[in-house]
Amino acid sequence: MARLLLRLVMATAFAVFAHPALGQVGETTITKWQGGKTGAISITFDDGTINHFRVARPLLNERDLPGTFYIVTGALPGTQETGTFVGRSVEKIIKETARDTTDAENFFERASAIRYLGYRGTYTYHMEAGGLYEQGRVQAAYDVIDEGYRKVRQGVHEKKDGSWDYPLSEYMYEVMAVEPGVELVTWEDLRSYDTDVHEFGSHTITHPYLAAMDAKNIRYELRERREAIRRHLGTAHTFSAEAPFGTKNERVMEIGHELYPALRNRMPRPYLTEIERGSDVQPGTTSTAYTLWQRGPLSDTPMTEMKRWVDVTQENDNIWLVLVFHGIEGIGWEPKSKAEMKEYLDYIDARTKDLWVATFADGTKYMQERMDAHVSTKRRENALTVTLTHSLGPRYDLPLTLRTYVPDAWSNIRVRQGGTRHEATLQTDEKGTYVQYQARPNEGGIHIRNQ
Repeated sequence: MARLLLRLVMATAFAVFAHPALGQVGETTITKWQGGKTGAISITFDDGTINHFRVARPLLNERDLPGTFYIVTGALPGTQETGTFVGRSVEKIIKETARDTTDAENFFERASAIRYLGYRGTYTYHMEAGGLYEQGRVQAAYDVIDEGYRKVRQGVHEKKDGSWDYPLSEYMYEVMAVEPGVELVTWEDLRSYDTDVHEFGSHTITHPYLAAMDAKNIRYELRERREAIRRHLGTAHTFSAEAPFGTKNERVMEIGHELYPALRNRMPRPYLTEIERGSDVQPGTTSTAYTLWQRGPLSDTPMTEMKRWVDVTQENDNIWLVLVFHGIEGIGWEPKSKAEMKEYLDYIDARTKDLWVATFADGTKYMQERMDAHVSTKRRENALTVTLTHSLGPRYDLPLTLRTYVPDAWSNIRVRQGGTRHEATLQTDEKGTYVQYQARPNEGGIHIRNQ
């Protein structure tokens, strides 16, 4: 009898020890996306043309969807930060072009200066040379710059007066694809939108080909744009930027990453696969923890294809779909109509149970915080204490979504961090019972207690 009782006690003890729920108590993980969603979407708009705010923004607000608007600040009426050439006298540069042809030693300076020589239409040489340089056609880019300076010396281009630059320069009208006289968004407008959930990021001052510019002028375009946003809208909107024309140029990226924590152009990380807008790579085939999949809807992009991007994101668990819109309702480059925007946003909104819609800044923060985070848990009687930290610095302040496994018997759970009580949901999976909640890294212990 004694032996039988001993066997029963040992069997019961083993069963309790081996129970999957008890075996996982205290285990804490960070979900791949905020809220435990299966994928993420960022809806971004380039250039800051008026219908981004008059048409797209109200549609986003009606659905409680955040957007990211990359704004060219030189296009805002009354802005203090205007386009300029940072460097030597342009008269000296013009004279030197009569003696020396353009080469690797002088191309960046000349291509930076050619928009600011004081003659009408010279911006076209910057645009053409910049496009050729981005394509790897370097000598052709040099030849275009030589042609531009030669025509200036020959008097082909008319001397400018101040009227050419108000309210936008010829260059700005062309790169933003707007007609003279079109209504422009203002700083006052943007400040009034600051109560929304949107991000207003940097798209430089004048939308140049940064890859064809020297370091001083690259820095000016990116830094002064950042400072303008800081003065008018606050530091929160200086987290991310998009260098124009989707450049991936290494010189530009190096300078850009010195000034901004995130660039939509490129964010090299060992855990991130980046698929650019023109790539045919399918995101479901990647093996990294995250895949940043950029897609740029154009005027003729079928709605079925745009919806397929959302479906693919929903069906996988590692995709961050970054949508890049330009023109809306007839204003801007490759515009989509209001009806198309409404249909597409409705499609996304209907899937927010599975998909996290975030600004580009928040998507970046969550991914980088999660991959850098350290989590530990201590158990004391009827309570668990979770510690959540990362080493990224104070600008990475987005709450992360945690799952902590608790005893099956717990039913009335309270989660607190400092003086804040966090909403928590009790759920089960094959491992056992867990509580899911939001918590901020580096803000003290997270106390989980059964009441």
